Order: sequence, then C-alpha cells, then structure tokens
Amino acid sequence: MKAFVEDFGVTIRQLREGKGWSQEALAERADLNRSYVGEVERGRVIPSIVTAHKLAAALDINMVGLLLRCEQLEQSRLVRRINLAAIAC
Repeated sequence: MKAFVEDFGVTIRQLREGKGWSQEALAERADLNRSYVGEVERGRVIPSIVTAHKLAAALDINMVGLLLRCEQLEQSRLVRRINLAAIAC
C-alpha cells in the first residue's frame, strides 16, 4: 500500500513538473493547500478520492489516466527490481 501512495505522489509531481508548474500553482488550480500538495507528492499522506479527483482535474487528466500512470510507474519499478536481481545472480 505504501508503495502505491508513493507512486501516486511521484506521478502527481511528474505531471505537475511536465506542465512547468510550482506546487503552489497546482494547489491553486486544485483548490488545495500548497503544503498538502507537497505531502501528497512525497507520499506522506493518503489523499481522499475527492482530492485525487481535484488533482487530476487540475492536471487535465481523468482519474483512469492518473491511476494508469501510477500502475505504469509501479510496473517499471518491478521490472528494475527483477533486472537487478538477475544481475546479482
């Protein structure tokens, strides 16, 4: 569960940075507190589904797309772990 929360935060940060926005700009667009956005990006809080929807809408992505990006990040981490394990053998 913790890994998914961290992947969600990384995904939010990547999307925000891709738009060239500060955390403050995203927070304003999503009607959230800037420090809370920072906590989400660091994976320190578990956002509600309403908050996730606000972030997705602010980033101009639907919830399915946002969650798909989180899953893709998780899969890429899994592949890297498998590759590292194969190298170690």
